[in-house]
Amino acid sequence: MVAIFEDRGKQYKVKKDDVLVIDKIEKNENDTIEFDKVLLLTEDNDTKIGTPYLKDAKVTATVVKAVRDKKIIVFKFKRRKNYKRTKGHKQPYTLIKIEGITA
Repeated sequence: MVAIFEDRGKQYKVKKDDVLVIDKIEKNENDTIEFDKVLLLTEDNDTKIGTPYLKDAKVTATVVKAVRDKKIIVFKFKRRKNYKRTKGHKQPYTLIKIEGITA
């Protein structure tokens, strides 16, 4: 079974036991998350498309861990003024494992 669900403006295509990197969620490790904004479900030759979402369809996932992306360096300067600033940024993400898809 394959599902496409939406989470905070982004769409993800998943199957059972997939490990997925999504934007940070304020949950602890081994917590369960349910995504109810399912756009599409396919099972064998049967495809269900929501308008915009499917009723009674859920994707259940478990938080594996919180991770951070590699550092992005931001450098700005003004010419001839001896002005230079260097900053870094690491984007936080959450690693989740898809436990089940229910229709």
